[in-house]
Amino acid sequence: MREKTTTVQIVMPQHCNGYAKPRLFGGQIMAWIDVVGAVAARRYTGRAVTTICIDNLTFLKPAYLNDTVVQEAMVTWTGRTSLEVRVDSMVERLDGSRELINRAYVVFVALDDEDKPTTVPPFVPETEEEIRTFHDAELRKHMRMSLGDEAKGGK
Repeated sequence: MREKTTTVQIVMPQHCNGYAKPRLFGGQIMAWIDVVGAVAARRYTGRAVTTICIDNLTFLKPAYLNDTVVQEAMVTWTGRTSLEVRVDSMVERLDGSRELINRAYVVFVALDDEDKPTTVPPFVPETEEEIRTFHDAELRKHMRMSLGDEAKGGK
């Protein structure tokens, strides 16, 4: 797999709900996902980017107060002006082990100096994992397009 963009956060009280055992707010992890995903997209394209959608966001397990959350973002697919970035969020234990708590797919569009969509370098998958994730990304793109058509009263 190609280079990943990584961030690390410690879950602080302002990131949590008010439960007896404070859990990380879903909205907070979504904000972190958007930032690390945008950094990965900017590094890949060399351009400013804007978020088009968070295509799939799956909460697998919670993170709690004082947990260390590590996020890794990597480009999985490109179109003409858009790209998909997968962001994996993990809780890192004190022994260094990690447990996946969240996976998200974020779609960005690259922007030129006038804030208009501009072309992005093509992503050419090289490894078996990259080929698989690229294919899966194309399936997600087709699902997004069909949902968009339904919302517009089409297909």
